[in-house]
Amino acid sequence: MSKPIVAIVGRPNVGKSTLFNVLAGEMISIVQDTPGVTRDRIYADCTWLNYSFTLIDTGGIEPESKDIILSQMREQAEIAIQTADVIIFLTDVRQGLQDADDKVADILRRSGKPVVLAVNKVDSFEKFMPDVYEFYSLGMGDPVPISSASRLGLGDLLDKVVEHFQAGNDEEEADERPKIAIIGKPNVGKSSIVNRLLGENRVIVSDVAGTTRDAIDSVVRYHKREYVLIDTAGIRRKNKIKEEIERFSIIRAVSAVERADLALIVIDASEGVTEQDAKIAGIAHDRGKGVLIVVNKWDLVAKDDHTMKEHTDNIRQVLSFMPYAEILFISAETGQRIGKLFEYIDVILANQSMRIATGVLNEIVAEAVALQQPPSDKGKRLKIFYTTQVSVKPPTFVVFVNDKELLHFSYVRYLENRIREAFGFRGTALRFLIRERKEKDS
Repeated sequence: MSKPIVAIVGRPNVGKSTLFNVLAGEMISIVQDTPGVTRDRIYADCTWLNYSFTLIDTGGIEPESKDIILSQMREQAEIAIQTADVIIFLTDVRQGLQDADDKVADILRRSGKPVVLAVNKVDSFEKFMPDVYEFYSLGMGDPVPISSASRLGLGDLLDKVVEHFQAGNDEEEADERPKIAIIGKPNVGKSSIVNRLLGENRVIVSDVAGTTRDAIDSVVRYHKREYVLIDTAGIRRKNKIKEEIERFSIIRAVSAVERADLALIVIDASEGVTEQDAKIAGIAHDRGKGVLIVVNKWDLVAKDDHTMKEHTDNIRQVLSFMPYAEILFISAETGQRIGKLFEYIDVILANQSMRIATGVLNEIVAEAVALQQPPSDKGKRLKIFYTTQVSVKPPTFVVFVNDKELLHFSYVRYLENRIREAFGFRGTALRFLIRERKEKDS
C-alpha cells in the first residue's frame, strides 16, 4: 500500500518550514538519508501512531504576486496540492487573518482535497485562543491551535490529519496491474518515452484519472499484460530558476513513486548523470521500489567502442547506492531498444516478488559465513543463527544474531552480495532487519 502524502501549504512566513522540520526531525521518525545522496529537505517519510505518510514542504502561496520567486513558490505549492492526499493549511495567529489566507483557502477548496486548518504561533492557549476563533471565518472547519517553535498542539494536529487516511486506498489496492512511474529531471524525454510506448503497444485506456491523485495515467498492453504508466512530465517552465525546477521534479517524483511498483529513472544521455538524477533515484531506492535506469537520447551521443561502458561506469559511480539497478540505453525519438523496456520491467517485477525458501536461504548464508568469518570485538564473535525472508516488494530478510552491535554494515553488504549471486534479484533493493537472540533461544 502506498503511503499517503501530506502537504504543508500556506502563504509565506507563517512557519511552514519550522513545522516541517519539527515534525520530520523530532516527533516523527525519518527514513535515513541514502548514502552518497545530498537531499534537499523537501520531503520526509514519517510515522504517527500506526500510520506512515510522506510529508512535503512547499513554498508559500502568494496568490496574486508578479514577483518571479513568489510565482515559483505558488506553482510549487499548487503541484503539492495536486499530489497530496491531505493538506495542512497553516496560518499565523500573530499576523491575524489576512486577505491572502482567504485566497489560499479558495485554492484549497477548489482542489477538493481534505484540509486540516492549523493556526501557528499559539505559544499560550490562554492568551491567543480568542484570536484563533477569527480563523473560523475561512470556512475550513475547526482551526487547530499549534506552536511549531514551542511544540504545542502537534499531536492534536496529526490526529486530525490521519483521520483522512483511510478513504481512498481501497480503490487503488484493488487494481493489481503493475504501476510504472516514469521519473527524472525536466526535458529528459519522459513524455516521449510514454508516447512511444503507447504508440507501439496499442492503448487500451488512455488519460485515466489516477485513483487517488489528479495525475493522468495511461494504460498499455504488452504481451497480453496491462501496465499503468504514471508520467511525471508536465513541468513547463518559462524561466530558468534551476533550484525551483529541481524542487518541482522532486515533488512530482515523490508522489509518483509512492503509487508505483517500479520506477523508470530517465537520464539524458547527452547531458550525463547528475546530482539531481541521484536525488530523484534516491526517492525510489528509499521506498524499496523496483528500479530501471533508462538512458534516453542515446542517438545524440557520438560513440566508439567504449562509449556505453564509460556511461555505465559513470552512472554506477554517481548512483553507487543502488548497484543493483538495471541500465538500458534507448532513444525515444528513433525507437532504439524501446521494445526491450518491458522485458526489463517484467524481470524486475518478478524479482521484487521473489520468495526464497528458508532452508535454501540458510544454506547460502552458512556458506557465506564459512567463506568469510563474521566480525568479532573484544573476543566476542558474531554468530548468525537463522535467516528468513518475511516480505516482498522489496524482498526483506530477518537475520537473527547473538549481538546486533557485531553485525557491521560491511558484513550485511557481503551477505547481500552472496544472496544476489545465488538468486539474482536484478533491479530491486533488498532489505535486512537484524534481530538479537540468546544462544539458548536459537
